[in-house]
Amino acid sequence: MTSVAQGFTKSLAMTVLSEIGDKTFFAAAILAMRHPRRLVLSGCLAALIVMTILSAIVGWAAPNLISRTWTHHITTILFFGFGFWSLWDGFNDKGEAEELAEVEAKLDADWKANTGTTKAGSKDDDELKKQRRPFLSQLFSPILLKAFSITFFGEWGDKSQIATIGLAADENPLGVVLGGIVGQALCTTAAVVGGKSLASQISEKIVALSGGVLFIIFGIQSFLSMVE
Repeated sequence: MTSVAQGFTKSLAMTVLSEIGDKTFFAAAILAMRHPRRLVLSGCLAALIVMTILSAIVGWAAPNLISRTWTHHITTILFFGFGFWSLWDGFNDKGEAEELAEVEAKLDADWKANTGTTKAGSKDDDELKKQRRPFLSQLFSPILLKAFSITFFGEWGDKSQIATIGLAADENPLGVVLGGIVGQALCTTAAVVGGKSLASQISEKIVALSGGVLFIIFGIQSFLSMVE
């Protein structure tokens, strides 16, 4: 079993380079401009923490279902695959402005649909709607739940999630979870506090290329530990 510090360091670096400039990063920045930052930050962070823990559990359980040798081989291939994928995205990037505009357009459509529905009803209708809201919406703020759902489903199946699974299978799961949570907290807080102005200044190309190099370094390190 590798050390907690090594798992933490790898997970932190991988998370920061994967999440900065990601669609969920842009979504958090735009949501924070329209809703209370505290609720947006809480919802986004809760989703990312849950996703990190779930991914680490899957990665930790994998060697118990498949031999550790095979999980190590698969993890090595994933690191190289994600590395070249990130480099490809970096060299063929459509531009952070276009990516930001795409996310903003989706949120705008959702925002208009919700505000249109709200304006159509009277106060009595609003009270009736509150009573008919799902159970979770009565316990938590709808804004918090919206930020949670957008972030959670936006991250589901993302390469950062799969990379976390692979990392937890090869490194100390506790270190991976802690590093992932700290990395997610740093990125999400930056997105919420910095808002759209910060998001528009981030060079997604540089982030993608840096992430690609990091994944390839992880892959080389994993390969070398395999032949030792």
